[in-house]
Amino acid sequence: MRTAARTGLVAAATALVGAVAAVPAGARTAAPVPVRAAASADAPASWTAAPAAGRPYAYLEGPAGSVLQDTLSLTNPGARPLTVRLSGQGAPVSFAARTVTVPARTRADVPFAVTVTPDTPPGEHRGTVRASAAGREARVDLRLRVSGPRLAALTVEDVHVDTTTGALRYTLVNRGTTVLAPHLAVRAEGVLGTVLDRPGRALPLTLRPGQRATRTEAWPDPPALDSVTVRLTATAEGAAPATARAAASFASGPALAGAAGLLLLAAGGGGYAVRRRGRSRTQRAPAGVRT
Repeated sequence: MRTAARTGLVAAATALVGAVAAVPAGARTAAPVPVRAAASADAPASWTAAPAAGRPYAYLEGPAGSVLQDTLSLTNPGARPLTVRLSGQGAPVSFAARTVTVPARTRADVPFAVTVTPDTPPGEHRGTVRASAAGREARVDLRLRVSGPRLAALTVEDVHVDTTTGALRYTLVNRGTTVLAPHLAVRAEGVLGTVLDRPGRALPLTLRPGQRATRTEAWPDPPALDSVTVRLTATAEGAAPATARAAASFASGPALAGAAGLLLLAAGGGGYAVRRRGRSRTQRAPAGVRT
């Protein structure tokens, strides 16, 4: 019986060793480490910032001059409170609070508003809501649709010609509801014909609705002595051409002196011709008496 018991113990030990050897090596080393888990709990967790209700971006719609509201959700899954700083880019965004402290394992909904200025043109506009905390920044796409009719209208006003330098001063005004990139053409007609013909070209500016821009167009070689009518024509995509005119008289000192000299010469030549013609008649008259 002792021999049988010994044989049974050997068989059981052999079976146990075989079972341990059959377990995969990975399974043998995978075991929870409470210390490491506690250390990871102290590290900053991955917080999020997103539009409320799980939307992919914030969408607002309204007319120019209105204030549109939405909500930003800040989620802090960490074990410590999180301080988040908020700002806007590309759009006039204001928040109920610029700095928000979100408690641990909590979501905070922060209201914000976008002010659509009266001169905002209709159409699609983009902006960004920015949230920064724990050395990281999250950006939320802001899409704004401003309602209203799209109207392109441009005028040229207050045209003035500097007769000393020839400079042309004028004002462009955007009378519509869209952003305009104007072009300008200049033409001047004098007594004897065209003295300036400058084809349309793009100006280095854009005009928002209601915006005015006063500019000066150089005319390096204006006429010395002439009476001209200057015509400015402004165009922009979608807008009817706008034209304005101004009259000016150029009369420089040297030109006036030269003109006066020519007049004197012309007057002197005319008087000489009259006197000579009179002498000729006087000389012919006695000859006619003798005959």
